[in-house]
Amino acid sequence: MDDNERQVYAVLDELAIPYIRYGHVAVFTVAEAAKVDREIAGKHCKNLFLKDKKREEYYLVVMASEKRADLRSLARQVGAGGFKFAPEEALRHYLNLGRGSVTPFGLINDREKQVRVLVDGDLVGAAEVGFHPNTNTATVIISFGDFVRFLTWCGNRVEYVSV
Repeated sequence: MDDNERQVYAVLDELAIPYIRYGHVAVFTVAEAAKVDREIAGKHCKNLFLKDKKREEYYLVVMASEKRADLRSLARQVGAGGFKFAPEEALRHYLNLGRGSVTPFGLINDREKQVRVLVDGDLVGAAEVGFHPNTNTATVIISFGDFVRFLTWCGNRVEYVSV
């Protein structure tokens, strides 16, 4: 376990957020994750790290893993000039993450709160949600309410959208 992952558990412990950690083989895609997530409880999420095509603004989209994002619709909802996938250098710079490990827990590393978070409104009804803990070799399950508490603690701008 590296320091980036340990940091996630330290924050969850600080916030008194109960969690369950499931270790598994490294997964880099939603399809790979679906194979290991079968035995893991909770709503499994996929996370996209996007850049506004016209401005130097970055977004983290959190949505159910089975959904497909309409990037044009998302951009319109938040007033962005269109979206494209952010380069890996930006992912490392803002969230200290690599490809295949995008997760809201990376917001711990966004000290200047520059990444906007877009949460799919359909997740609001989920009892539990699952995310990688800054590594793609594990999944952490927390309640949706605790996920909201975590986002509040992070301090980034959060918006609920329709994916």
